[in-house]
Amino acid sequence: EPRSPWCCLAWTLVIGTMNCLVFLLNLLLMFVIFTIVLLPTIVVVYFGFQCHSQVLHSSARYCKSILDDNSSSALIILGFVIMSPLLVVAMAIYCSLARRLQLLVCFQPYSLALYKGGRWCHPREGAPCCARGCNTQLKAWV
Repeated sequence: EPRSPWCCLAWTLVIGTMNCLVFLLNLLLMFVIFTIVLLPTIVVVYFGFQCHSQVLHSSARYCKSILDDNSSSALIILGFVIMSPLLVVAMAIYCSLARRLQLLVCFQPYSLALYKGGRWCHPREGAPCCARGCNTQLKAWV
């Protein structure tokens, strides 16, 4: 049976807030994984740009004694070359972790706010939440 307008609005806000929190959790997880995996690229490109005389030309000791313009250019090129495989690795790690934690199944449909009788189910098999109806065949990826 349909909910009253105020009840529907309240449930819409609750479900919307929960979906936003799940989205932010996914975004935070993705940011952490990509930052950790891409850290070598970030460091290499940073030192390449920092020590190149045409870009920042730092007065640090390692820039004067170890890195000249040619080696700084090589670091910049190396950083951008290793970025592509590391992006693939980071995305594979995120996708496998999101699949294992079933994070994409945590989004709740707004039909729970419109009609009474929609049920929320309990976590199963180590998942933090599950979809409406507790369908065991439900998969985020096929």
